[in-house]
Amino acid sequence: MTITLSNSHLKAQISTQGAELTALCDEAGRELLWNGDPAFWTGRSPLLFPVVGRLRDDRTLIDGRSHSMKQHGFARASLFEIVDAGAEACRLRLGSSDATQEQYPFDFRLDVTYHLNGARLVFTASVFNLGDRAMPVSFGFHPALRWPLPYGGERDAHEIRFEKAEAASLHALSDGLIGEASRQTPVQGNRLPLHDDLFQDGALVWSKLDSRMVRYGVPGRRSVTVSFPDMPHLGIWTKPGAGYVCIEPWQGYADPVGFEGEFKDKPGIVTIQPGESRDFAMEIAVDPPANS
Repeated sequence: MTITLSNSHLKAQISTQGAELTALCDEAGRELLWNGDPAFWTGRSPLLFPVVGRLRDDRTLIDGRSHSMKQHGFARASLFEIVDAGAEACRLRLGSSDATQEQYPFDFRLDVTYHLNGARLVFTASVFNLGDRAMPVSFGFHPALRWPLPYGGERDAHEIRFEKAEAASLHALSDGLIGEASRQTPVQGNRLPLHDDLFQDGALVWSKLDSRMVRYGVPGRRSVTVSFPDMPHLGIWTKPGAGYVCIEPWQGYADPVGFEGEFKDKPGIVTIQPGESRDFAMEIAVDPPANS
């Protein structure tokens, strides 16, 4: 089932499968989100829970017991229930079950809210610990924006401009796992010119990031801003030649190479105490038209 939200600035569609944003259009109906072409990647904007990235051998230790979990967790393949749905906002829910307990033995509730506020789409994921023990968790967003955007300019003229200069080295990747931060950053001050060669070895991954906002587009033309005030990590990814670029705010990331510890000790994990919750949020904002 699909929920449609709209106002005079944006139109968004959200599927109950994975609570995934599947379409985002501007005031003129121009599509800003990738269409899920299976020739490249069927995703559009999956939610990553309770893990971001890949686990070593797709397994993790929780209280000494080995559990199997695929890359990015199970939320993206789960059916959510609709809690509320209005003209400009909706809330969907996933609760723990026998199936989730086999992979992640915690009693949780995940509420995902989408809210249109003018030319902004706000995503909020609220994770509740309904059990009686501390619950380790990661969460990530994975929106795939059109590359190029529908505002003119060549594909290779697009860039991502960070809020601040980003000089930190990036992590090398090894079979989906995180290696040392030994990859020289391609960011020039606060600018990342986009081209396919950046992604020949996979995603660009920042575990140390000063910015909490980026602008994406062609300089001098309408752009899209992605904000993530409380998300400390970032991935940027595409498959070379595809018509999208994913700007992915994360809390957590893949297992480091050689990591054999407990899930709770995995870098980037946060802990939610019994009876408490934690919010993870981001937003996509579209520049106003030039004549507005």
